[in-house]
Amino acid sequence: MSDVTPGPEGSENTDDELRRRFREALERKRSAQADAASGGRGKGSSKIHGAHGPVAGKRSFRRKSG
Repeated sequence: MSDVTPGPEGSENTDDELRRRFREALERKRSAQADAASGGRGKGSSKIHGAHGPVAGKRSFRRKSG
C-alpha cells in the first residue's frame, strides 16, 4: 500500500490546507461582491426602484352601511 497514514501531523496539515482553500474561496467571493457593488451605473444603480415614491392613487375607505 502507500506510505500515507493519517496521523496527528497529517490531520494538522490537512486542516491547514482546508482552511487555506476556504480563505481563498472567501476572498474570491468578497472580491466578486465588491466588484458588483462598485460597478453601479451612476445614481440609479440599485436593483430596487420606486420603493418610497409617491402613491399613484390615494385609497379611500368607506364604512359599509346596512
